[in-house]
Amino acid sequence: MLEVAEAGPAGDPERLVGQAHQDQPSLGRAGVHETSVYRRWGTRENLVLDALTTELDSTLPVPDTGRVRDDLLAFFRSLARLLGTPQGEALLRLSVEHDDTLANRRGPYWSERLHRAVVMDRRGVERGGLAADTDPGLLIEAAGGPLFVRVLLSGAPLDDTLVRRLVDLALDGARPRAR
Repeated sequence: MLEVAEAGPAGDPERLVGQAHQDQPSLGRAGVHETSVYRRWGTRENLVLDALTTELDSTLPVPDTGRVRDDLLAFFRSLARLLGTPQGEALLRLSVEHDDTLANRRGPYWSERLHRAVVMDRRGVERGGLAADTDPGLLIEAAGGPLFVRVLLSGAPLDDTLVRRLVDLALDGARPRAR
């Protein structure tokens, strides 16, 4: 596994996730004693997850362009680019892997990122671009969920047209309505 420690979380996601399940010899080659890994991360999977989240954390900035649509487009374009990388795919696959040892890391990682994104929706409500009763978390999930589905299930492309259509679809349901 500890190619991640040696070279950073680059390469294909299957290799990264698979490396997390290797035995002690790869730890020795990386110059890391196995007890050090378990003391700090508990499992190799947590080490891989930590390496991925640390490197990828800066790739999802929360923009403030003054227009909620532009903010959401910039955010979800960044998310689509991230998910289109081997590292982003590996992070997403580790996030949905059923492993009790990862529960303490994966939930908070995505929750924090989605919570940060909710700020864009709240600004949109304050600026009058979204209805006052908009559920900011639901709007973020509605626009982002299909990106995760494409990575995990269908393998369909993540392109700019898709991002634009998803953002517009989500916003159509959240814009103020004339009474």
